[in-house]
Amino acid sequence: MNIRTAKPADLPTLLDFEQKIIATERPMDPTLIQNEPISYYPIAEYLEADHTEVLVAEVDGAVVGSVYGQIRERKPFFQTSHLGYIGFMYVRQAQRGQGVSQALIDAITAWFHTQGISEIILHVYAQNPRAIRAYEKAGFEQHLIEMRLNPTAGDAS
Repeated sequence: MNIRTAKPADLPTLLDFEQKIIATERPMDPTLIQNEPISYYPIAEYLEADHTEVLVAEVDGAVVGSVYGQIRERKPFFQTSHLGYIGFMYVRQAQRGQGVSQALIDAITAWFHTQGISEIILHVYAQNPRAIRAYEKAGFEQHLIEMRLNPTAGDAS
């Protein structure tokens, strides 16, 4: 397995990964637009941004996984001025359970450390136990619980 920085030539694969993430998460979130195409990430912009690193995992020359790390400013009442945010974690079905997500997390964590970032966060749906287990295995701990009222707000009544 090879972990490397994503290139513009990877964009079609990355856009496909994004749609697979969205298809998985739509049933978990009734507030998402359900019947129209949506996009979570400006991936092409992330490939060029100084504060964002997009990584891919390759197996036998084929891109099989992705992640991005982004340096984000914090509010002034925190001890550090910036933190790292992880998103766009995807591993092709055939490569799941083979350490790809762990390798991507290790690589993006190493990038954050080269940028002087010590705290890293991510968001994951509570209804996604497989992802939660993978992140916990990588050392992440649950920290905040987001709550909302009226999760069917987008439904027509």
